[in-house]
Amino acid sequence: MAAGDAVIEHPNRDKVESQSTKSIVVALLLVSAAIVAIVTVGGWGTLSGAEALQITFILVYLVLAFYIARWRSGLLPVAAALAMVLMIFALIGGPQWFARDQDGFSDPLLDESILGFFTLLLVPLQVLLTVFAARGFSQRWSVEVERQPDATMRLARPA
Repeated sequence: MAAGDAVIEHPNRDKVESQSTKSIVVALLLVSAAIVAIVTVGGWGTLSGAEALQITFILVYLVLAFYIARWRSGLLPVAAALAMVLMIFALIGGPQWFARDQDGFSDPLLDESILGFFTLLLVPLQVLLTVFAARGFSQRWSVEVERQPDATMRLARPA
């Protein structure tokens, strides 16, 4: 570091509240991706072309979890928006799994009631993800503060 270089700090990232919010958002993204993966694999033959969309959700949620774990707060609104979309899909698709126990429907890999349960479980998870992503965004993780190195640091450097 050259003499007079400023040190960039992110004071809001050091707060316990911010760290716990980040951990919760990352955990919710990972759990949601796992549940979507279970539903995708368990209902693979009966998803009627939605496999690509579900795989996309899984991959995007994993990428979001990776970058949010690295304090990329700009992705929090993206996570909240995608959570709302997935919540709508789960609200519509969840009851449909329970309606498949009649004659004439092909059987998925997992039981329909299990797939319906996991699909409906996504609804409260996405609500929580939306709330915690908004909370994280309001904590202003991206705020940067410049400070000058203290005098002892300048004296210790060779001239």
